[in-house]
Amino acid sequence: MKNETALTETKTALDRLRVAEAMHAGVISVTSDTPLVEVAVIMSEQRIHCIVVTNSPEDPAAAGNLWGIVSDLDLAAAAEGDLTGRTAGGTAATPLVFVAPDDTLTRAAQLMTEHSSAHLIVVDPLAGEPVGVISTLDVARVMAEQTA
Repeated sequence: MKNETALTETKTALDRLRVAEAMHAGVISVTSDTPLVEVAVIMSEQRIHCIVVTNSPEDPAAAGNLWGIVSDLDLAAAAEGDLTGRTAGGTAATPLVFVAPDDTLTRAAQLMTEHSSAHLIVVDPLAGEPVGVISTLDVARVMAEQTA
């Protein structure tokens, strides 16, 4: 019975809480021609699990310029081969999946499941610009907090 109560509380929290409450604010991006080794350095220095890849150096923060994501898992897979000449664009997973800051965590989890994506780009619907990233780890953290 205790486990059922914990699951119900977790589900309620995911329905109640908004993406903005669990996401990591800000987006770190590189252009598609950035060497993959440089992407790895940025991710390591910033201690992040993914970096957004844009297709335009003019205004990389514009949502229309977002092209893909390179995750830590993508880097691990790429490390098996020769990284010479590898770029962010050649490694990035596409298409991107977007979510709004006001969407529920249930919606975010649903999108992650439907698209087999561990990271969603959070885009402000009014400005049309990315404001953050939410990951499966962020959803797991909220779930763990509810059962603690």
